[in-house]
Amino acid sequence: MNFAEECWSKLDTKLSRTAVSSYDKLPYTTQNGVHNDMMKKNKSWWTNGFWPALMVLMYAGTKKEQYLKTARHGMELLDSALYTYNGLHHDVGFMWNISAGADYRITGDQEERNRFMIAANHMMGRFNCDGEFFRAWNGDNTEGWAIIDCMMNIPLLYRATEETGDPRFAMAAIKHADKTMKYHVRPDGSCNHINEYNHITGEFIKAHTGQGVAPNSSWSRGQAWGLYGFALSYRYTKKPEYLATAKRIAHYFIANVQSTGWLSLCDFRQPSEPVIYDSTAAACAACGLLEIERLVPECERKIYYDAAVNILKTLNERCCDWSHDEDSILQLGTGAYNSEIHIPIIYGDYFFAEGIYRLMGFDAGMLW
Repeated sequence: MNFAEECWSKLDTKLSRTAVSSYDKLPYTTQNGVHNDMMKKNKSWWTNGFWPALMVLMYAGTKKEQYLKTARHGMELLDSALYTYNGLHHDVGFMWNISAGADYRITGDQEERNRFMIAANHMMGRFNCDGEFFRAWNGDNTEGWAIIDCMMNIPLLYRATEETGDPRFAMAAIKHADKTMKYHVRPDGSCNHINEYNHITGEFIKAHTGQGVAPNSSWSRGQAWGLYGFALSYRYTKKPEYLATAKRIAHYFIANVQSTGWLSLCDFRQPSEPVIYDSTAAACAACGLLEIERLVPECERKIYYDAAVNILKTLNERCCDWSHDEDSILQLGTGAYNSEIHIPIIYGDYFFAEGIYRLMGFDAGMLW
């Protein structure tokens, strides 16, 4: 049994259990080894789609009905956020594209299609037409804020155009990607996290500190969002500059994680002490590297594939808890440089599982 097969078997063994024990939850982290339920705290929390997305992914790879049952129950729980609207933001792509959308693409279920299209239309309402960007969050004084994370949300819109034939979804996504490429991605491949634009004219004003150390630092999960997001934008548009941008961010990411044993720091420009890691950034980046590997000529593939495998093997060895005493899998996740340090986070489990799913040769094109 090779590395991917061994990990896939361990994923199935552990998640077969938690698919039942966490059936009525939308987990974010664990408390004393047990999944919490983020719906009780914030039904519109941006990570609430990752649990049903993980269940859909496992169903796609195993065809076990319990995974699909748990995924669809999770989507029913999340309906209260979808239909009440007030707490939603640009992360509706994370919440519904890889959960309901992936379910629909795999099974053809029309109820899941409905959820994914409602989310796509909500996101379109956040597009600043003159500024040519998607507004990130709600609240006063953030009208012009856009964040690198949104590159992982706009695949929802490319999919909506494919589904409906209406070009407006993809047109808005392309406008946002173009602006992100110009103002978020630096020449060395590092990325700003938060950019503020004039919300009337779209003029760039300044970068803000987000979940990293400083406006000019290099928050690793932001690098992963950019790396994977531009690769996905290239998949849908075939614009060569998107692939070139994804590769530039990838080379920057690879260079940094090589120097820390293939486990990413929370911020690649953080102080030397304390040492804060973020395993979730590495897991997401591994998926992006495997996406790039699918898109480049054969002579280029090895660098991306090998880096992804090195990352996933390191995560398995250093960060995964395969015991029955802990509901989560990937440990050492970090929400931000100054908070939620070295905890399990649900999207870490999702991206680690996606990375192994890709190594198994399953159809990753159905997920995003």
